[in-house]
Amino acid sequence: MADDEQRLIEEIQAELAKLKVSDLLLQTLYSVSSLAYHRLNAESRDLEQARLGIEALRVLVPVLEGSVPEDALRDFNQVLANLQLAYASAAAEESQA
Repeated sequence: MADDEQRLIEEIQAELAKLKVSDLLLQTLYSVSSLAYHRLNAESRDLEQARLGIEALRVLVPVLEGSVPEDALRDFNQVLANLQLAYASAAAEESQA
């Protein structure tokens, strides 16, 4: 293995050692919520994918209690509530179409 490749592997391992599961889960929640919102837009609507995102948030947010700042939990609980309302609205539009 070349010295450059070995150095890169060591750098990646050092970064992974610093990473916390709670940090990764927060990033995941952000990504999932963004994607779920996107799937509720009229142009890219996919209610099944939006529902899957909402369910993932519903399960993961409580898992983080005590491991992340309270304001982050409060924000994601609000995002979840907003997504649920947006989903209900989008589902109502679909049923009227």
